[in-house]
Amino acid sequence: MKKLVLAYSGGLDTSYCARYLSKEKGFEVHAVSVNTGGFSKEEIAVIEEKALQLGASSYVSLDAVQTFYESVVKYLIFGNVLRNNTYPLSVSAERIVQALEIVKYAKKIGASAIAHGSTGAGNDQVRFDMIFQIIAPEIEIITPIRDQKLSRETEIAYLKENGIAYSWEKAKYSINQGLWGTSVGGDETLTSNLPLPESAYPSQLERKEPVQLTLQFKNGEFVALDGVEDSPVNNIEKLNSLAASYAIGRDIHVGDTIIGIKGRVGFEAAAPLIIIKAHHLLEKHTLSKWQQYQKEQLGNFYGMLLHEGNYLDEVMRNIEAFLEDTQKHVSGEVFVTLYPYRFQLDGIQSEHDLMNASFGSYGEMNKGWSADDAKGFIKILSNQGKIANHVNQSHD
Repeated sequence: MKKLVLAYSGGLDTSYCARYLSKEKGFEVHAVSVNTGGFSKEEIAVIEEKALQLGASSYVSLDAVQTFYESVVKYLIFGNVLRNNTYPLSVSAERIVQALEIVKYAKKIGASAIAHGSTGAGNDQVRFDMIFQIIAPEIEIITPIRDQKLSRETEIAYLKENGIAYSWEKAKYSINQGLWGTSVGGDETLTSNLPLPESAYPSQLERKEPVQLTLQFKNGEFVALDGVEDSPVNNIEKLNSLAASYAIGRDIHVGDTIIGIKGRVGFEAAAPLIIIKAHHLLEKHTLSKWQQYQKEQLGNFYGMLLHEGNYLDEVMRNIEAFLEDTQKHVSGEVFVTLYPYRFQLDGIQSEHDLMNASFGSYGEMNKGWSADDAKGFIKILSNQGKIANHVNQSHD
């Protein structure tokens, strides 16, 4: 029997794949799920039980939360990445790391094929296939749902015929939770005009009294919350738990899919939005204007390539090196106040704050130059405009 690694989530599509590939195609199916945040031990145990019942020879859950942070999330923070100025790339960033871990595992056990449950209508098929083809072109990629153009009804009927009687009632809202945010899809997101109702979001408003927090960054990384030092991953999780109780971080993203159609998805990303905005504020105080300008261009480009599945292109390593280098002086504290449904950036404190009063205060007093210095500077600065205006006026 040929070994096949199945990217397995426990949902309908991957459950069909597990049964079909083991029974109909005779593969020795090794089901693998990759935890990039959001899975409890109890949920993983249930997923394992189902995988084995469906015919998988083995099941393994790969813990990639720290890898996800080190490989991707860290650079999304460094680059202040929000796709279309809205979305922190919660799901698309996860898929890259999941694909990398799956292909690594497939090589480890000597699998000749990898399967996933993507359809032919979304982004994930591109992200998975590109990673697999680049790293392991010798391994066959099998996608039953995409290739057979299967409907939910067909998949359910097949599983019932094979004695699999799980409840496959489609949830009203599809939820995908990870370290860097939770996506929310439903009937409303298939339209252009309807908002998601309050009940669609997994976190509900529980706290109403404002609270001020202190986020501490060291070289761009989130190293402490309210003075308590911890790993960035743990700090993200703690901040998210607190901020989600204020129902912060909700929005709907409208974007361009890799396959050329528009997509609309709701999301809840309390910690990512607070961290990105707090980090950006700290950078405004500690970086030069040209550093900020170049970071904005490259951060946006990095996010776009990541979303499109081009994570393995060498330019991504080049951009990561640039982003990391810009963080040398991005250290300090950011003060944030949480309110129901929103947050406010109150200010920062940093040894690298370039608003140094010894050089003057904006709009008030200068200490580093004279009035004559300022007038000479302005005169020279206006030269190019003065010349252009003189030349063009004479030829109107």
